[in-house]
Amino acid sequence: MSLVHLRTFVEVHRRGSISEAARLLGLTQPAVSGHIAALEAQLGRPLFQRHARGVVPTAVADDLAASLGQSLDRAEAALATVKARSAKLSGVVHLAGPAEYLSARIAPVLPRLTEAGLEVRIQTGNKKSLYELLLSDAVDLAVTASSPEDPRLDSHLIGTETLVAVTLPSMADGGIDAPFVSYDLDLPLIRSWIAANGLSLDGRRPVVSVPDLRVLRSLVLSGAGWTVLPDYLCQGDIEADRLAEIPAPAERPGNGLRLVWARGALRHPRIAHARDLLLDALDTPRLKSAWTV
Repeated sequence: MSLVHLRTFVEVHRRGSISEAARLLGLTQPAVSGHIAALEAQLGRPLFQRHARGVVPTAVADDLAASLGQSLDRAEAALATVKARSAKLSGVVHLAGPAEYLSARIAPVLPRLTEAGLEVRIQTGNKKSLYELLLSDAVDLAVTASSPEDPRLDSHLIGTETLVAVTLPSMADGGIDAPFVSYDLDLPLIRSWIAANGLSLDGRRPVVSVPDLRVLRSLVLSGAGWTVLPDYLCQGDIEADRLAEIPAPAERPGNGLRLVWARGALRHPRIAHARDLLLDALDTPRLKSAWTV
């Protein structure tokens, strides 16, 4: 069986579409259909049922994808890593993530990528938009504060953000009964902190909402109210007595931060190398991009 045909099969299975797999692999739709037909001829069994809106895998295809997909990803990532080490890299890596984390943690390590000969293009977004960018191949790597549930994506933990309730030292006595500011009206970080500590806001709404944690920090520093921020955005202010922590009665909840990519993307040397450089720079223990049995 051809490795190229197997990669084509895996992408058609993951995408549920011959046209999407063709776009991803840089092939024509007839070429992808030909690869699938060749595999079906070798196996003597159909792999997909064709429909107007895409393809539906047969049980044979599901079994083959389950036993083949991740092994093929690892093998191609290993080959890409070897190529990256033995040749001068070039090209563009598209990276996305929350603006605040990119600014505080990722931007300082990006010179490792540019020094390796890569150009970097960055986009920002929330959880939903980041996963959409990855699945549409608009970006190669993304940082998210959640573990991807879509089987087309893979990820690795790069750190944990601890959520801290903060206010001005002069307003600390008011605790959470004082006015507060939030990322949006759904209170994403505040809601997590409140729930973890068994507390309630009694239906109160933020006096200001703005979808930028750096602006929230500035609002708290200006005396607009308290909020909940990731520790990397407020720890320095707490240590310098510019902000005071509102003590958590039970715990400071945390979010795992992950570097995410589309399965199969690491077959490209520039993406595999960028992924490894970022994880090395962030001192993240992991299994290297190497073929292991």
